[in-house]
Amino acid sequence: MRWLDRVPLSLLLPAALLLALAPFSPEPHLWEKLKMLASGTLSRPIDIFDLFWHAAPLLLLALKLVRMARARASR
Repeated sequence: MRWLDRVPLSLLLPAALLLALAPFSPEPHLWEKLKMLASGTLSRPIDIFDLFWHAAPLLLLALKLVRMARARASR
C-alpha cells in the first residue's frame, strides 16, 4: 500500500470530509445510506454504489492514519 503513503494528507482530509457530508442538506448521503443499511432497505445497486462512493475517502483516510501511526511507532 505504498500508493496510499504517497497520497498527501492535505488532499485526502478535505476529500473525505466533503464526500462524507455531501450534500449538506437535507441529510448527507452517507448518513442516509448507513440508515438504509441498518434498516435492511439498501438493495438498489445505485444506493450501494452511492454508499461506497461517499464512504471510500473516509476509509482511505482511516487506513492512512493507521499506517502513519504504525510507522511512527516502529521508529
